[in-house]
Amino acid sequence: GTHDETPQESIRPYIDLIDTLRSVGIHKDLALPTIAVIGDQSSGKSSVLEALSGIALPRGTGIVTRCPLELKLKKVTSGVNWKAVLSYREKKTEFVNSSLVESYIEQAQNELAGKGVGICDELITLEVMSPDVCDLTLIDLPGIARVPVNGQPEDIEKQIKRLITRYIEKQETINMVVVPCNTDIATTEALKMAQQVDPEGKRTVGILTKPDLIDRGTETKILDIVQNKTFPLRKGYIMVKCRGQHQINEKISLEEAAETERDFFQKHSFFRCLLNEDKATIKSLATKLTQNLVDHIKKSLPQLNEQIKKQLWDLRDDLKECEAGPPQDPKGAKLFLTETIMKFIDQIKSISTGELIIGENLYGQLRMEFKKWNDLLNNRKPSFNNSTEEEITFNQDFRGRELLGFSNYKMFEVVLQKHVATLKDPANNLLNVIKDIVIKQFTDVVNQCFQNYPVLLDITKVNIQEKAEKRISEQFAMEEMIFTQDPIYLKSLKEITKETFSEEQIPLFDKKCKYGEMLQAYFEIVVQRMADQLPMMITLFMLKQTAQLLSFDMLSLLDGANVSELLFEDSDVGKKRRDLHVRLERMRIGQEKISNFI
Repeated sequence: GTHDETPQESIRPYIDLIDTLRSVGIHKDLALPTIAVIGDQSSGKSSVLEALSGIALPRGTGIVTRCPLELKLKKVTSGVNWKAVLSYREKKTEFVNSSLVESYIEQAQNELAGKGVGICDELITLEVMSPDVCDLTLIDLPGIARVPVNGQPEDIEKQIKRLITRYIEKQETINMVVVPCNTDIATTEALKMAQQVDPEGKRTVGILTKPDLIDRGTETKILDIVQNKTFPLRKGYIMVKCRGQHQINEKISLEEAAETERDFFQKHSFFRCLLNEDKATIKSLATKLTQNLVDHIKKSLPQLNEQIKKQLWDLRDDLKECEAGPPQDPKGAKLFLTETIMKFIDQIKSISTGELIIGENLYGQLRMEFKKWNDLLNNRKPSFNNSTEEEITFNQDFRGRELLGFSNYKMFEVVLQKHVATLKDPANNLLNVIKDIVIKQFTDVVNQCFQNYPVLLDITKVNIQEKAEKRISEQFAMEEMIFTQDPIYLKSLKEITKETFSEEQIPLFDKKCKYGEMLQAYFEIVVQRMADQLPMMITLFMLKQTAQLLSFDMLSLLDGANVSELLFEDSDVGKKRRDLHVRLERMRIGQEKISNFI
Protein backbone atom coordinates (compact mmCIF):
# COMPACT_ATOMS: atom_id res chain seq x y z
CA GLY A 1 0.00 0.00 0.00
CA THR A 2 0.96 3.66 -0.24
CA HIS A 3 0.41 4.41 3.47
CA ASP A 4 3.10 4.13 6.13
CA GLU A 5 2.70 0.94 8.10
CA THR A 6 1.84 1.67 11.71
CA PRO A 7 3.49 -0.84 14.08
CA GLN A 8 1.01 -3.11 15.89
CA GLU A 9 1.81 -1.70 19.37
CA SER A 10 0.97 1.88 18.29
CA ILE A 11 -2.28 0.87 16.57
CA ARG A 12 -4.15 0.02 19.72
CA PRO A 13 -4.26 3.49 21.38
CA TYR A 14 -5.95 5.03 18.30
CA ILE A 15 -8.66 2.40 18.17
CA ASP A 16 -9.08 2.52 21.96
CA LEU A 17 -9.52 6.31 21.83
CA ILE A 18 -12.38 6.13 19.32
CA ASP A 19 -13.96 3.21 21.21
CA THR A 20 -13.84 5.27 24.42
CA LEU A 21 -15.42 8.27 22.67
CA ARG A 22 -18.17 6.01 21.33
CA SER A 23 -18.71 4.40 24.74
CA VAL A 24 -19.31 7.82 26.37
CA GLY A 25 -21.82 8.60 23.61
CA ILE A 26 -19.93 11.14 21.47
CA HIS A 27 -21.27 9.37 18.37
CA LYS A 28 -24.75 10.67 19.26
CA ASP A 29 -23.53 14.22 18.54
CA LEU A 30 -20.59 13.79 16.16
CA ALA A 31 -19.61 11.24 13.54
CA LEU A 32 -16.62 9.13 14.64
CA PRO A 33 -14.12 7.35 12.35
CA THR A 34 -15.50 3.86 11.93
CA ILE A 35 -15.74 0.87 9.58
CA ALA A 36 -19.30 -0.05 8.58
CA VAL A 37 -19.88 -3.52 7.19
CA ILE A 38 -22.62 -3.81 4.57
CA GLY A 39 -23.75 -6.51 2.19
CA ASP A 40 -26.83 -7.95 0.54
CA GLN A 41 -28.54 -10.73 2.44
CA SER A 42 -26.58 -14.01 2.22
CA SER A 43 -23.49 -12.27 0.85
CA GLY A 44 -21.31 -14.05 3.41
CA LYS A 45 -21.06 -11.01 5.65
CA SER A 46 -21.55 -12.95 8.90
CA SER A 47 -18.90 -15.50 7.85
CA VAL A 48 -16.33 -12.74 7.24
CA LEU A 49 -17.01 -11.16 10.64
CA GLU A 50 -16.91 -14.54 12.27
CA ALA A 51 -13.52 -15.28 10.69
CA LEU A 52 -12.18 -11.88 11.81
CA SER A 53 -13.51 -12.15 15.35
CA GLY A 54 -13.15 -15.84 15.96
CA ILE A 55 -16.69 -16.14 17.25
CA ALA A 56 -19.86 -17.65 15.92
CA LEU A 57 -22.26 -14.78 15.25
CA PRO A 58 -25.96 -15.36 14.54
CA ARG A 59 -26.32 -16.56 10.96
CA GLY A 60 -29.05 -17.90 8.77
CA THR A 61 -31.00 -17.14 5.62
CA GLY A 62 -33.24 -14.25 6.77
CA ILE A 63 -32.24 -11.01 8.46
CA VAL A 64 -29.65 -12.05 10.98
CA THR A 65 -28.32 -8.66 12.05
CA ARG A 66 -31.39 -6.71 13.15
CA CYS A 67 -29.59 -3.92 15.05
CA PRO A 68 -26.26 -2.24 14.33
CA LEU A 69 -23.64 -4.41 16.07
CA GLU A 70 -20.42 -2.75 17.12
CA LEU A 71 -17.73 -5.38 17.20
CA LYS A 72 -14.69 -4.30 19.23
CA LEU A 73 -11.83 -6.75 18.80
CA LYS A 74 -8.94 -6.39 21.24
CA LYS A 75 -5.79 -8.45 21.01
CA VAL A 76 -4.60 -9.39 24.50
CA THR A 77 -1.26 -11.08 25.02
CA SER A 78 -1.55 -12.36 28.56
CA GLY A 79 -3.95 -13.43 31.25
CA VAL A 80 -7.04 -13.85 29.08
CA ASN A 81 -7.86 -16.80 26.92
CA TRP A 82 -11.19 -15.39 25.69
CA LYS A 83 -13.55 -12.87 27.25
CA ALA A 84 -16.47 -10.84 25.92
CA VAL A 85 -18.65 -7.95 27.17
CA LEU A 86 -22.02 -7.37 25.53
CA SER A 87 -23.65 -4.01 26.24
CA TYR A 88 -26.73 -2.13 25.05
CA ARG A 89 -28.88 0.57 26.63
CA GLU A 90 -27.83 0.47 30.29
CA LYS A 91 -27.16 -3.27 30.34
CA LYS A 92 -23.78 -4.99 30.42
CA THR A 93 -23.04 -8.74 30.38
CA GLU A 94 -19.57 -10.28 30.77
CA PHE A 95 -18.93 -13.90 29.77
CA VAL A 96 -16.03 -16.21 28.96
CA ASN A 97 -17.79 -18.89 26.93
CA SER A 98 -17.70 -17.95 23.24
CA SER A 99 -20.54 -20.33 22.38
CA LEU A 100 -22.95 -18.01 24.25
CA VAL A 101 -22.41 -15.04 21.90
CA GLU A 102 -25.17 -16.01 19.50
CA SER A 103 -27.85 -16.39 22.18
CA TYR A 104 -26.83 -13.15 23.95
CA ILE A 105 -26.99 -11.15 20.70
CA GLU A 106 -30.36 -12.69 19.82
CA GLN A 107 -31.67 -11.80 23.27
CA ALA A 108 -30.45 -8.20 22.91
CA GLN A 109 -31.96 -7.90 19.42
CA ASN A 110 -35.29 -9.28 20.61
CA GLU A 111 -35.34 -6.71 23.39
CA LEU A 112 -34.43 -3.77 21.13
CA ALA A 113 -36.16 -4.70 17.86
CA GLY A 114 -38.92 -6.97 19.20
CA LYS A 115 -39.12 -10.70 18.64
CA GLY A 116 -39.36 -11.72 15.03
CA VAL A 117 -37.94 -9.99 11.98
CA GLY A 118 -38.15 -6.23 12.61
CA ILE A 119 -35.09 -3.98 12.74
CA CYS A 120 -33.99 -1.22 15.10
CA ASP A 121 -31.26 1.45 14.94
CA GLU A 122 -30.08 1.12 18.55
CA LEU A 123 -26.48 -0.01 18.88
CA ILE A 124 -25.38 -3.29 20.51
CA THR A 125 -21.70 -3.44 21.45
CA LEU A 126 -19.77 -6.69 21.67
CA GLU A 127 -16.22 -6.36 22.97
CA VAL A 128 -14.04 -9.41 22.44
CA MET A 129 -10.65 -9.80 24.17
CA SER A 130 -8.49 -12.66 22.95
CA PRO A 131 -4.91 -13.41 21.85
CA ASP A 132 -6.32 -14.67 18.52
CA VAL A 133 -7.99 -11.46 17.23
CA CYS A 134 -6.62 -8.32 15.59
CA ASP A 135 -7.11 -4.84 17.06
CA LEU A 136 -10.13 -3.60 15.14
CA THR A 137 -13.57 -2.08 15.61
CA LEU A 138 -16.32 -2.64 13.03
CA ILE A 139 -20.02 -1.89 12.92
CA ASP A 140 -22.05 -4.66 11.32
CA LEU A 141 -25.28 -3.43 9.70
CA PRO A 142 -28.35 -5.47 8.67
CA GLY A 143 -28.09 -7.28 5.33
CA ILE A 144 -30.10 -5.66 2.53
CA ALA A 145 -33.32 -7.61 2.02
CA ARG A 146 -34.97 -7.34 -1.39
CA VAL A 147 -38.21 -9.14 -0.61
CA PRO A 148 -40.04 -9.16 2.75
CA VAL A 149 -40.25 -12.62 4.34
CA ASN A 150 -42.97 -13.81 6.71
CA GLY A 151 -43.95 -11.20 9.25
CA GLN A 152 -41.65 -8.49 7.89
CA PRO A 153 -43.04 -5.02 7.17
CA GLU A 154 -43.66 -4.34 3.47
CA ASP A 155 -41.08 -1.54 3.47
CA ILE A 156 -38.32 -3.62 5.15
CA GLU A 157 -35.88 -2.91 2.30
CA LYS A 158 -36.49 0.84 2.64
CA GLN A 159 -36.07 0.65 6.45
CA ILE A 160 -32.76 -1.24 6.19
CA LYS A 161 -31.42 1.09 3.50
CA ARG A 162 -32.33 4.13 5.61
CA LEU A 163 -30.45 2.66 8.58
CA ILE A 164 -27.40 1.77 6.45
CA THR A 165 -27.34 5.19 4.76
CA ARG A 166 -27.22 6.92 8.15
CA TYR A 167 -23.86 5.23 8.76
CA ILE A 168 -22.28 5.05 5.32
CA GLU A 169 -23.09 8.59 4.15
CA LYS A 170 -20.84 10.09 6.84
CA GLN A 171 -17.41 11.10 5.57
CA GLU A 172 -15.94 9.60 8.76
CA THR A 173 -17.04 6.06 7.80
CA ILE A 174 -15.00 3.52 5.85
CA ASN A 175 -17.50 1.34 3.99
CA MET A 176 -16.60 -2.34 3.92
CA VAL A 177 -18.80 -3.86 1.21
CA VAL A 178 -19.15 -7.65 1.18
CA VAL A 179 -19.97 -9.10 -2.25
CA PRO A 180 -20.14 -12.79 -3.26
CA CYS A 181 -17.97 -13.74 -6.27
CA ASN A 182 -20.70 -15.94 -7.66
CA THR A 183 -23.10 -13.07 -8.41
CA ASP A 184 -22.91 -10.19 -10.85
CA ILE A 185 -21.14 -7.57 -8.72
CA ALA A 186 -22.81 -4.75 -10.69
CA THR A 187 -26.24 -5.81 -9.46
CA THR A 188 -25.43 -5.90 -5.74
CA GLU A 189 -27.39 -3.33 -3.75
CA ALA A 190 -24.59 -2.89 -1.19
CA LEU A 191 -22.05 -1.73 -3.79
CA LYS A 192 -24.66 0.52 -5.43
CA MET A 193 -25.38 2.15 -2.06
CA ALA A 194 -21.68 2.64 -1.35
CA GLN A 195 -21.19 4.21 -4.80
CA GLN A 196 -24.08 6.64 -4.19
CA VAL A 197 -22.51 8.04 -1.02
CA ASP A 198 -18.88 7.67 -2.14
CA PRO A 199 -18.88 8.03 -5.94
CA GLU A 200 -15.08 8.31 -6.16
CA GLY A 201 -14.60 5.18 -4.04
CA LYS A 202 -12.27 7.03 -1.66
CA ARG A 203 -13.55 5.36 1.48
CA THR A 204 -14.89 2.03 0.23
CA VAL A 205 -13.15 -1.34 0.48
CA GLY A 206 -14.55 -4.38 -1.35
CA ILE A 207 -14.57 -7.90 0.15
CA LEU A 208 -15.20 -10.73 -2.31
CA THR A 209 -16.56 -13.93 -0.72
CA LYS A 210 -17.39 -17.47 -1.88
CA PRO A 211 -14.60 -17.81 -4.51
CA ASP A 212 -15.09 -21.59 -4.43
CA LEU A 213 -18.63 -21.23 -5.83
CA ILE A 214 -17.84 -19.36 -9.05
CA ASP A 215 -18.67 -20.70 -12.48
CA ARG A 216 -15.80 -21.96 -14.59
CA GLY A 217 -14.73 -19.44 -17.16
CA THR A 218 -15.53 -16.39 -15.03
CA GLU A 219 -12.18 -16.43 -13.16
CA THR A 220 -10.44 -13.74 -15.24
CA LYS A 221 -13.47 -11.47 -14.95
CA ILE A 222 -13.34 -11.82 -11.14
CA LEU A 223 -9.57 -11.33 -11.11
CA ASP A 224 -10.08 -8.02 -12.94
CA ILE A 225 -12.46 -6.94 -10.17
CA VAL A 226 -10.00 -7.84 -7.37
CA GLN A 227 -7.21 -6.06 -9.20
CA ASN A 228 -9.36 -2.91 -9.28
CA LYS A 229 -9.83 -2.85 -13.04
CA THR A 230 -13.65 -3.11 -13.21
CA PHE A 231 -15.16 -0.97 -10.43
CA PRO A 232 -12.12 0.90 -9.06
CA LEU A 233 -12.05 1.59 -5.33
CA ARG A 234 -9.28 3.68 -3.77
CA LYS A 235 -8.93 1.15 -0.94
CA GLY A 236 -9.11 -1.80 -3.31
CA TYR A 237 -10.53 -5.33 -2.91
CA ILE A 238 -9.62 -8.44 -0.94
CA MET A 239 -10.85 -11.95 -1.64
CA VAL A 240 -11.58 -14.29 1.25
CA LYS A 241 -12.80 -17.84 1.61
CA CYS A 242 -14.57 -18.46 4.92
CA ARG A 243 -16.01 -21.62 6.46
CA GLY A 244 -19.03 -22.90 4.62
CA GLN A 245 -22.05 -24.39 6.37
CA HIS A 246 -20.68 -27.87 5.77
CA GLN A 247 -17.41 -27.05 7.60
CA ILE A 248 -19.33 -25.47 10.46
CA ASN A 249 -21.49 -28.56 10.80
CA GLU A 250 -18.30 -30.61 10.97
CA LYS A 251 -17.07 -28.28 13.72
CA ILE A 252 -13.94 -27.25 11.81
CA SER A 253 -12.15 -24.63 13.93
CA LEU A 254 -11.30 -21.17 12.66
CA GLU A 255 -7.56 -21.98 12.78
CA GLU A 256 -8.17 -24.97 10.53
CA ALA A 257 -10.41 -22.82 8.31
CA ALA A 258 -7.56 -20.28 7.92
CA GLU A 259 -5.23 -23.11 6.82
CA THR A 260 -7.84 -24.39 4.40
CA GLU A 261 -8.28 -20.85 3.01
CA ARG A 262 -4.52 -20.47 2.42
CA ASP A 263 -4.36 -23.87 0.73
CA PHE A 264 -7.31 -22.95 -1.51
CA PHE A 265 -5.53 -19.83 -2.82
CA GLN A 266 -2.12 -21.51 -3.17
CA LYS A 267 -3.59 -24.30 -5.26
CA HIS A 268 -5.90 -22.04 -7.33
CA SER A 269 -4.40 -21.49 -10.76
CA PHE A 270 -6.09 -18.08 -11.22
CA PHE A 271 -6.17 -16.66 -7.71
CA ARG A 272 -2.73 -17.79 -6.50
CA CYS A 273 -1.23 -14.42 -7.55
CA LEU A 274 -3.49 -12.62 -5.06
CA LEU A 275 -1.54 -14.06 -2.12
CA ASN A 276 1.65 -12.26 -3.18
CA GLU A 277 -0.30 -9.03 -3.74
CA ASP A 278 -1.84 -9.23 -0.22
CA LYS A 279 -5.26 -9.28 -1.84
CA ALA A 280 -6.46 -12.57 -0.41
CA THR A 281 -7.18 -14.28 2.95
CA ILE A 282 -8.83 -13.13 6.16
CA LYS A 283 -5.38 -12.44 7.63
CA SER A 284 -4.60 -9.88 4.91
CA LEU A 285 -8.06 -8.41 5.33
CA ALA A 286 -7.57 -7.94 9.09
CA THR A 287 -4.22 -6.19 8.53
CA LYS A 288 -5.63 -3.98 5.78
CA LEU A 289 -8.72 -2.98 7.77
CA THR A 290 -6.74 -2.15 10.90
CA GLN A 291 -4.29 -0.04 8.92
CA ASN A 292 -7.12 1.74 7.08
CA LEU A 293 -8.94 2.50 10.31
CA VAL A 294 -5.84 3.84 12.07
CA ASP A 295 -4.91 6.04 9.08
CA HIS A 296 -8.48 7.30 9.02
CA ILE A 297 -8.47 8.05 12.77
CA LYS A 298 -5.15 9.92 12.53
CA LYS A 299 -6.52 12.05 9.70
CA SER A 300 -9.80 12.75 11.53
CA LEU A 301 -8.48 13.64 15.00
CA PRO A 302 -7.66 17.36 14.53
CA GLN A 303 -11.08 18.02 12.99
CA LEU A 304 -12.82 15.92 15.65
CA ASN A 305 -11.06 17.90 18.37
CA GLU A 306 -12.28 21.18 16.82
CA GLN A 307 -15.85 19.84 16.50
CA ILE A 308 -15.88 18.83 20.18
CA LYS A 309 -14.65 22.30 21.20
CA LYS A 310 -17.36 23.96 19.12
CA GLN A 311 -20.03 21.65 20.56
CA LEU A 312 -18.88 22.53 24.07
CA TRP A 313 -19.29 26.25 23.33
CA ASP A 314 -22.72 25.74 21.77
CA LEU A 315 -23.92 23.51 24.62
CA ARG A 316 -22.79 26.03 27.24
CA ASP A 317 -24.65 28.78 25.37
CA ASP A 318 -27.79 26.63 25.15
CA LEU A 319 -27.55 25.89 28.87
CA LYS A 320 -27.30 29.60 29.66
CA GLU A 321 -30.56 30.09 27.79
CA CYS A 322 -32.15 27.31 29.84
CA GLU A 323 -30.63 28.89 32.96
CA ALA A 324 -30.07 26.88 36.05
CA GLY A 325 -33.73 26.27 36.87
CA PRO A 326 -35.35 26.88 40.26
CA PRO A 327 -33.65 25.58 43.44
CA GLN A 328 -35.45 22.73 45.16
CA ASP A 329 -35.45 24.11 48.73
CA PRO A 330 -38.39 26.45 49.63
CA LYS A 331 -36.21 29.37 50.76
CA GLY A 332 -34.01 29.21 47.67
CA ALA A 333 -37.07 28.84 45.45
CA LYS A 334 -38.73 31.95 46.96
CA LEU A 335 -35.53 33.94 46.38
CA PHE A 336 -35.33 32.61 42.82
CA LEU A 337 -38.97 33.63 42.20
CA THR A 338 -38.28 37.13 43.58
CA GLU A 339 -35.22 37.51 41.36
CA THR A 340 -37.12 36.23 38.30
CA ILE A 341 -39.97 38.70 38.90
CA MET A 342 -37.60 41.63 39.65
CA LYS A 343 -35.69 40.91 36.45
CA PHE A 344 -39.00 41.01 34.56
CA ILE A 345 -40.02 44.32 36.22
CA ASP A 346 -36.66 45.90 35.31
CA GLN A 347 -37.07 44.81 31.70
CA ILE A 348 -40.65 46.14 31.47
CA LYS A 349 -39.58 49.46 33.01
CA SER A 350 -36.62 49.79 30.65
CA ILE A 351 -38.83 49.08 27.66
CA SER A 352 -41.48 51.60 28.68
CA THR A 353 -38.86 54.35 29.10
CA GLY A 354 -37.20 53.47 25.81
CA GLU A 355 -33.92 52.35 27.39
CA LEU A 356 -34.21 48.74 26.28
CA ILE A 357 -34.77 47.69 22.69
CA ILE A 358 -36.06 44.16 22.06
CA GLY A 359 -36.38 43.36 18.39
CA GLU A 360 -37.89 46.50 16.84
CA ASN A 361 -37.47 49.81 18.66
CA LEU A 362 -40.73 50.44 20.52
CA TYR A 363 -40.52 54.24 20.49
CA GLY A 364 -39.52 54.19 16.82
CA GLN A 365 -42.70 52.24 16.04
CA LEU A 366 -44.85 54.56 18.19
CA ARG A 367 -43.43 57.70 16.58
CA MET A 368 -44.23 56.30 13.14
CA GLU A 369 -47.87 55.64 14.15
CA PHE A 370 -48.20 59.07 15.82
CA LYS A 371 -46.95 60.73 12.62
CA LYS A 372 -49.65 58.86 10.66
CA TRP A 373 -52.20 60.21 13.16
CA ASN A 374 -50.93 63.77 12.69
CA ASP A 375 -51.13 63.39 8.89
CA LEU A 376 -54.67 62.03 9.17
CA LEU A 377 -55.77 65.01 11.30
CA ASN A 378 -54.36 67.47 8.79
CA ASN A 379 -55.91 65.63 5.84
CA ARG A 380 -59.30 65.49 7.58
CA LYS A 381 -59.59 69.26 8.14
CA PRO A 382 -62.99 70.21 6.72
CA SER A 383 -63.59 73.19 4.46
CA PHE A 384 -66.00 75.40 6.36
CA ASN A 385 -66.58 77.76 3.42
CA ASN A 386 -69.50 75.59 2.36
CA SER A 387 -71.33 76.11 5.67
CA THR A 388 -74.59 77.68 4.61
CA GLU A 389 -75.73 80.92 6.16
CA GLU A 390 -78.87 79.15 7.34
CA GLU A 391 -76.70 76.79 9.43
CA ILE A 392 -75.60 79.59 11.73
CA THR A 393 -77.98 82.53 12.28
CA PHE A 394 -76.77 85.87 13.46
CA ASN A 395 -78.15 87.12 16.77
CA GLN A 396 -75.87 89.22 18.96
CA ASP A 397 -78.39 89.32 21.85
CA PHE A 398 -77.80 85.63 22.57
CA ARG A 399 -74.06 85.92 23.12
CA GLY A 400 -73.12 84.15 26.35
CA ARG A 401 -70.33 81.64 26.61
CA GLU A 402 -69.62 81.71 22.88
CA LEU A 403 -66.33 82.79 21.27
CA LEU A 404 -65.84 86.36 20.20
CA GLY A 405 -67.52 87.26 16.96
CA PHE A 406 -70.08 84.46 16.90
CA SER A 407 -73.80 84.66 17.19
CA ASN A 408 -76.14 81.70 17.54
CA TYR A 409 -73.61 79.70 19.49
CA LYS A 410 -75.52 76.43 19.72
CA MET A 411 -75.42 76.06 15.96
CA PHE A 412 -71.69 76.79 15.98
CA GLU A 413 -71.19 74.03 18.57
CA VAL A 414 -73.20 71.51 16.58
CA VAL A 415 -71.11 72.05 13.42
CA LEU A 416 -67.82 71.67 15.30
CA GLN A 417 -68.98 68.69 17.38
CA LYS A 418 -70.07 66.93 14.22
CA HIS A 419 -66.60 67.33 12.68
CA VAL A 420 -64.73 66.36 15.86
CA ALA A 421 -66.86 63.20 16.16
CA THR A 422 -65.56 61.98 12.77
CA LEU A 423 -62.11 61.64 14.36
CA LYS A 424 -63.22 59.21 17.07
CA ASP A 425 -62.94 56.04 14.94
CA PRO A 426 -59.46 56.87 13.60
CA ALA A 427 -58.40 57.67 17.19
CA ASN A 428 -59.60 54.24 18.36
CA ASN A 429 -57.85 52.62 15.39
CA LEU A 430 -54.64 54.35 16.46
CA LEU A 431 -55.18 53.07 19.98
CA ASN A 432 -55.59 49.50 18.73
CA VAL A 433 -52.47 49.66 16.56
CA ILE A 434 -50.46 51.02 19.51
CA LYS A 435 -52.02 48.44 21.82
CA ASP A 436 -50.84 45.62 19.50
CA ILE A 437 -47.32 47.09 19.37
CA VAL A 438 -47.09 47.49 23.16
CA ILE A 439 -48.62 44.10 23.92
CA LYS A 440 -46.23 42.44 21.47
CA GLN A 441 -43.25 44.13 23.14
CA PHE A 442 -44.46 43.29 26.66
CA THR A 443 -45.30 39.75 25.60
CA ASP A 444 -41.78 39.34 24.18
CA VAL A 445 -40.40 40.33 27.60
CA VAL A 446 -42.84 37.99 29.35
CA ASN A 447 -41.84 35.12 27.06
CA GLN A 448 -38.18 35.88 27.58
CA CYS A 449 -38.40 36.09 31.37
CA PHE A 450 -40.97 33.37 32.05
CA GLN A 451 -40.62 31.07 29.02
CA ASN A 452 -39.92 28.08 31.25
CA TYR A 453 -42.78 28.76 33.69
CA PRO A 454 -46.23 28.38 32.10
CA VAL A 455 -48.13 29.51 35.26
CA LEU A 456 -46.26 32.83 35.48
CA LEU A 457 -46.62 33.24 31.73
CA ASP A 458 -50.43 32.93 31.86
CA ILE A 459 -50.85 35.25 34.85
CA THR A 460 -48.81 38.00 33.19
CA LYS A 461 -50.49 37.82 29.82
CA VAL A 462 -53.94 38.16 31.40
CA ASN A 463 -52.78 41.33 33.20
CA ILE A 464 -51.53 43.16 30.12
CA GLN A 465 -54.52 45.50 29.72
CA GLU A 466 -54.86 49.07 28.60
CA LYS A 467 -56.40 52.01 30.41
CA ALA A 468 -56.03 54.28 27.39
CA GLU A 469 -59.40 53.50 25.79
CA LYS A 470 -61.27 55.19 28.62
CA ARG A 471 -58.96 58.21 28.49
CA ILE A 472 -59.48 58.68 24.74
CA SER A 473 -63.25 58.66 25.23
CA GLU A 474 -62.81 61.33 27.93
CA GLN A 475 -60.74 63.44 25.53
CA PHE A 476 -63.52 63.34 22.92
CA ALA A 477 -66.11 64.17 25.58
CA MET A 478 -63.99 67.22 26.51
CA GLU A 479 -63.75 68.26 22.87
CA GLU A 480 -67.55 68.46 22.79
CA MET A 481 -67.16 71.48 25.08
CA ILE A 482 -66.07 74.06 22.57
CA PHE A 483 -63.38 75.93 24.44
CA THR A 484 -60.03 77.60 24.06
CA GLN A 485 -58.37 80.71 25.55
CA ASP A 486 -59.24 83.94 23.73
CA PRO A 487 -55.61 84.84 22.89
CA ILE A 488 -55.07 81.36 21.42
CA TYR A 489 -58.22 81.69 19.33
CA LEU A 490 -57.29 85.18 18.18
CA LYS A 491 -53.86 84.01 17.08
CA SER A 492 -55.39 81.18 15.05
CA LEU A 493 -57.96 83.50 13.49
CA LYS A 494 -55.28 86.00 12.44
CA GLU A 495 -53.33 83.18 10.76
CA ILE A 496 -56.41 81.99 8.87
CA THR A 497 -57.72 85.41 7.76
CA LYS A 498 -54.30 87.04 7.32
CA GLU A 499 -55.85 90.11 8.98
CA THR A 500 -54.80 91.95 12.13
CA PHE A 501 -57.34 93.05 14.73
CA SER A 502 -57.69 93.39 18.46
CA GLU A 503 -60.05 91.67 20.89
CA GLU A 504 -62.35 94.72 20.84
CA GLN A 505 -62.69 94.62 17.06
CA ILE A 506 -63.88 91.02 16.98
CA PRO A 507 -67.64 91.69 17.35
CA LEU A 508 -67.44 93.81 14.18
CA PHE A 509 -65.90 90.74 12.52
CA ASP A 510 -69.13 88.78 13.11
CA LYS A 511 -70.38 88.59 9.56
CA LYS A 512 -71.91 85.64 7.86
CA CYS A 513 -69.21 85.64 5.22
CA LYS A 514 -66.56 85.17 7.94
CA TYR A 515 -68.16 82.16 9.66
CA GLY A 516 -66.16 79.60 7.63
CA GLU A 517 -62.87 81.21 8.65
CA MET A 518 -63.94 81.44 12.32
CA LEU A 519 -64.85 77.72 12.36
CA GLN A 520 -61.60 76.85 10.65
CA ALA A 521 -59.56 78.86 13.16
CA TYR A 522 -61.06 76.87 16.03
CA PHE A 523 -60.68 73.52 14.27
CA GLU A 524 -56.94 74.21 13.79
CA ILE A 525 -56.69 74.41 17.59
CA VAL A 526 -58.59 71.09 17.97
CA VAL A 527 -56.21 69.42 15.48
CA GLN A 528 -53.17 70.73 17.35
CA ARG A 529 -54.55 69.55 20.69
CA MET A 530 -55.45 66.09 19.39
CA ALA A 531 -52.14 65.66 17.53
CA ASP A 532 -50.23 66.00 20.80
CA GLN A 533 -52.61 64.86 23.49
CA LEU A 534 -53.63 61.50 22.09
CA PRO A 535 -50.05 60.25 21.71
CA MET A 536 -49.26 61.62 25.20
CA MET A 537 -52.27 59.86 26.69
CA ILE A 538 -51.53 56.61 24.89
CA THR A 539 -47.90 56.70 25.96
CA LEU A 540 -48.82 57.45 29.56
CA PHE A 541 -51.79 55.14 30.05
CA MET A 542 -51.12 52.39 27.57
CA LEU A 543 -47.41 52.11 28.08
CA LYS A 544 -46.22 53.50 31.37
CA GLN A 545 -49.26 52.74 33.52
CA THR A 546 -49.62 49.24 32.05
CA ALA A 547 -45.95 48.67 32.84
CA GLN A 548 -46.53 49.95 36.38
CA LEU A 549 -49.70 47.90 36.93
CA LEU A 550 -48.00 44.82 35.56
CA SER A 551 -45.11 45.35 37.97
CA PHE A 552 -47.48 45.76 40.96
CA ASP A 553 -49.46 42.67 39.95
CA MET A 554 -46.31 40.58 39.67
CA LEU A 555 -44.92 41.84 43.00
CA SER A 556 -48.21 41.05 44.74
CA LEU A 557 -47.67 37.41 43.66
CA LEU A 558 -44.85 37.22 46.19
CA ASP A 559 -47.27 37.63 49.12
CA GLY A 560 -48.17 34.17 50.33
CA ALA A 561 -47.32 32.71 46.94
CA ASN A 562 -47.41 29.02 46.24
CA VAL A 563 -43.83 29.16 45.02
CA SER A 564 -43.62 25.62 43.68
CA GLU A 565 -46.83 26.12 41.67
CA LEU A 566 -45.60 29.43 40.19
CA LEU A 567 -42.20 27.97 39.38
CA PHE A 568 -43.64 24.79 37.92
CA GLU A 569 -41.45 24.17 34.88
CA ASP A 570 -42.53 23.29 31.40
CA SER A 571 -41.61 19.60 31.23
CA ASP A 572 -39.88 20.11 27.86
CA VAL A 573 -37.57 22.73 29.36
CA GLY A 574 -36.57 20.55 32.31
CA LYS A 575 -35.98 17.66 29.92
CA LYS A 576 -33.97 19.87 27.57
CA ARG A 577 -31.79 21.07 30.47
CA ARG A 578 -31.12 17.49 31.61
CA ASP A 579 -30.26 16.46 28.04
CA LEU A 580 -27.89 19.41 27.66
CA HIS A 581 -26.13 18.51 30.92
CA VAL A 582 -25.66 14.91 29.75
CA ARG A 583 -24.31 16.02 26.35
CA LEU A 584 -22.06 18.62 27.95
CA GLU A 585 -20.59 16.01 30.29
CA ARG A 586 -19.85 13.55 27.48
CA MET A 587 -18.28 16.31 25.35
CA ARG A 588 -16.16 17.34 28.33
CA ILE A 589 -14.92 13.74 28.76
CA GLY A 590 -14.36 13.51 24.99
CA GLN A 591 -12.28 16.68 24.95
CA GLU A 592 -10.24 15.46 27.92
CA LYS A 593 -9.54 12.09 26.22
CA ILE A 594 -8.49 13.70 22.93
CA SER A 595 -6.36 16.37 24.66
CA ASN A 596 -4.53 13.69 26.63
CA PHE A 597 -4.04 11.68 23.45
CA ILE A 598 -2.84 14.51 21.22
